[in-house]
Amino acid sequence: MLSAFLDSITRPDELAALYRYKFAPKTDAHRRLQQTLAKDASKKRCYDFLNMTSRSFAAVIQELEPDEVRDAICLFYLVLRGLDTIEDDMTLPLDRKVELLRSFDKIIYQKGWTFNENGPNEKDRELLVQFDVVIDEFLRLKPQYQKVIENITTLMGNGMADYATGEHRENMSVATVADFDLYCHYVAGLVGYGLSDIFAASGYETEELAKEKKLSNSMGLFLQKTNIIRDYREDLDDGRQFWPREIWSKYVKDFSDFTKPEFKTEAKYCLNDMVLNVLNHIPDVLTYLSKLKTQPIFMFCAIPQVMAIATLALVFNNLQIYERNIKIRKGEAVRLILDSSNMDSVVAIFRKYVFEIARKNDACDPNFMEISMAVGKIEQWIHTNYKPSSAIQKKQFNLFTPILIGLIGVLLFAYFKN
Repeated sequence: MLSAFLDSITRPDELAALYRYKFAPKTDAHRRLQQTLAKDASKKRCYDFLNMTSRSFAAVIQELEPDEVRDAICLFYLVLRGLDTIEDDMTLPLDRKVELLRSFDKIIYQKGWTFNENGPNEKDRELLVQFDVVIDEFLRLKPQYQKVIENITTLMGNGMADYATGEHRENMSVATVADFDLYCHYVAGLVGYGLSDIFAASGYETEELAKEKKLSNSMGLFLQKTNIIRDYREDLDDGRQFWPREIWSKYVKDFSDFTKPEFKTEAKYCLNDMVLNVLNHIPDVLTYLSKLKTQPIFMFCAIPQVMAIATLALVFNNLQIYERNIKIRKGEAVRLILDSSNMDSVVAIFRKYVFEIARKNDACDPNFMEISMAVGKIEQWIHTNYKPSSAIQKKQFNLFTPILIGLIGVLLFAYFKN
């Protein structure tokens, strides 16, 4: 925690957020969960696994209300984490991996099933070694939640199997933007489907939400694509390529060329091309969030999204991603968590970071015009669909005046050029 305070030493708002976060009293949801876990060893083991395997979602899941939704999402996460652990393990024979991926929707109903064939260095192998505990808790869920988890596991397992066998891939890399979208749909968009289905099945959100498949998909794609951009170096070192060849091959011949000094300009332009692809999901993300009615569910959905837009602004034009995995400051992350309580605050957060991207947008970049247009579409969505208070509206107009002026200039340039 001390290092987080030092990182944010020149940012009073982040220091205040860290202080509030550290000394905030425990919520009713947190206290209730701890009381439950003290009496239920099996459920406690599942939440232990949640904390062991999740880099970012464990805390927000444990603050969810009502309790049955929290438990369903915890088990949903662990089932998909088990599936992902099989898909990620490069030591598993391909035939065995595909067999497991395509049958995992049946495995989750098999009491006593465990798996110890993962390689010794697979980071989440212990989850599968003790997966019988997860199955026991899954079978205690209400049937409507079991059905949602089973359905998403079927779709995701088969999608992962298709990619493992080489379908939609070319030379071990994702080939086209359409394939990129499909891959992200399998590993993240389907999570959006499942969460919306769980929310609707609980009765705390409307059944209409579960029908908004495009919006649910975009929620997942926005997170997954942002992480894929940020994780360039980590994936490259591990022999994985998730950036679509259709985009990166416009700039270099080999995916690893971006790490070379002589391709510095190409590396920046390709990075911003990837960010452009992600920006186009933001209107759907904001539309989805605006439809949520229940406060804890809203915060659960909003927090990862505001983290993603902050990360997207961080990686834009930032060549450090080709050297190492970069992350937003902990103080900044805590401030975002505390500020994500309502739609007014979330819209303000998105505007702030989209403005940062627009400010860094380079007129020499071949993607400059399209990035400006994507920013304009986000602003148009907000202007059309969001009604802030007059004080907020005035502040946000002042904030976005440079963007709008720049966008008008781009449109005039395009008009007279043609």
